[in-house]
Amino acid sequence: MSALERRRGALVVVVGPSGAGKDSVMGYAARHFSDCADIHFIRRVITRPSDAGSEVHESVSVAEFVEMEQAGAFAVSWDAHGLKYGIPEEVRRNVDSGATAIVNGSRGALPAFRAAFGAIAVAVITAEPSVLARRLAERGRESEEDVLRRLSRQVPDVTSGADVTVIDNSGRLEIAGRHFVDLVEQSRMTVRSPA
Repeated sequence: MSALERRRGALVVVVGPSGAGKDSVMGYAARHFSDCADIHFIRRVITRPSDAGSEVHESVSVAEFVEMEQAGAFAVSWDAHGLKYGIPEEVRRNVDSGATAIVNGSRGALPAFRAAFGAIAVAVITAEPSVLARRLAERGRESEEDVLRRLSRQVPDVTSGADVTVIDNSGRLEIAGRHFVDLVEQSRMTVRSPA
């Protein structure tokens, strides 16, 4: 395949409030696409212990993260909730080579994702406030006061835009999961279609 025939892949960035079920929706899609070699679910690098939370990630110290960041190891990096997050630079190479990459991002980091990758697809996973509160309480990682503080936090409104799809995960996982699978398939077809 010549350079002119080569097609760029797609980047799907998943964002949304804590308790919305982003990891569950992504897990549903990972099972659906398990036989697709061109779809990559990306493991983030986080300054958080590997056994903290449900997300599988690469755990590093703050010093290690800063060293990696200075060495250009991340395509995108950001700070949130007292932690540092990074998306490996190899993701950019994979997308440029035609793969579809799916990453768990952050609403505040979307400008950085757009700057690094250009065209992206954003999946905003959300749920009703009562559902978010219940799920956060069930995780047992935060006090009731912390849960209420998290739910009342002011965050960027990212629910509009041509590249944004809002998926409500208040109900059965299969419903939200199917919507997300459809978004990934549409992103693959849209970005990979001939120019």
